[in-house]
Amino acid sequence: MALTAQPYFAGLLGDDEVAALLDSGKDIAAMLRFEKALARAEAQAGLIDSEAAEAVIAAIGGFEPDMRRLTAATLRDGVPVPDLVNQLRETLAEKPGRTLHFGATTQDVVDTATALKLVPVFALIEKRLGVVDDVLAGLLDRFGAEPLMAYSRMQAAIMITAGDRISVWRNSVARVAEGLSRQKQQMLVLSLAGAAGTAEKFEDHIGAVRNAMAGELGLSVPDYVPHTDRGRIADFSNFLSRITGALGKIGQDVALMVQNGIDQVEISGGGGSSAMPHKHNPVLAEVLVALARYNATQVSGVHQALVHEQERSGSAWTLEWLILPQMIEAAALALAHGAAMLTSIERIGERR
Repeated sequence: MALTAQPYFAGLLGDDEVAALLDSGKDIAAMLRFEKALARAEAQAGLIDSEAAEAVIAAIGGFEPDMRRLTAATLRDGVPVPDLVNQLRETLAEKPGRTLHFGATTQDVVDTATALKLVPVFALIEKRLGVVDDVLAGLLDRFGAEPLMAYSRMQAAIMITAGDRISVWRNSVARVAEGLSRQKQQMLVLSLAGAAGTAEKFEDHIGAVRNAMAGELGLSVPDYVPHTDRGRIADFSNFLSRITGALGKIGQDVALMVQNGIDQVEISGGGGSSAMPHKHNPVLAEVLVALARYNATQVSGVHQALVHEQERSGSAWTLEWLILPQMIEAAALALAHGAAMLTSIERIGERR
């Protein structure tokens, strides 16, 4: 998972820290956590034999899937869960093998695994939002009183202070950060609704099983069937785009402020040119603008994925997998690049 396949763009357009949180190893580990929690909760509710559940849990502890087989099976099945479950079942005796994955469906596993992977992602985003806010607060302290020409529709307007503009940047990022708790509430949910969203195999035990699983996994139980109601996914994509948008606005301002003849900002470093060695291009500012536009474009794709036909969609679900990880990486990368760019500022204000 990368925003570009070219290795030399890895630092500019990739975020290894976030990519590691979303890679295939983390995905499989999260899916196996689901199966372990399911077996334990079903045994507690009396739906499956406790000895069989313990056998399942023990088998998961030492299980390593055959990745070549899993890749081939995913091409056939469209999802990794059927073969992952089959491979695990092959390590079990007949009775515990029958109880494995009882009552659940592939979407329960995949959607819950996504929620589990997002727990550290949210922590990383929260940390990086805090870093950006700290850097902006420092710029306010250092340069807030400096005079600055305001620009309205790209034309010189009236004199303001650097603090006026920096405050706009900081408040924009802060308003995005205020939405983080809502995103956690919406996204960190358990999915357990069975083949067609009715949890038919659980009968009157479904509440107990869901609560036990959610407690073990650190998730909440939604008050709706999440299989085809994907509003939370669309809302999350909006949140990610707002992150990149807020940083993109800062990047756009800095790119304009650093222009020759405007000279409202000095930044250390800057990118070189193959033809014009005198130039110091505001590379990180430009990338912030590009990431903002990238995520804004991807939002429309996630909204297309709201159209989940009937009780499960293969195509809309796949569209989410194609888009959402890249949006997460773009948002996290924008926060990292934004903090680095703002830290490199040596002056804001009119040159005296």
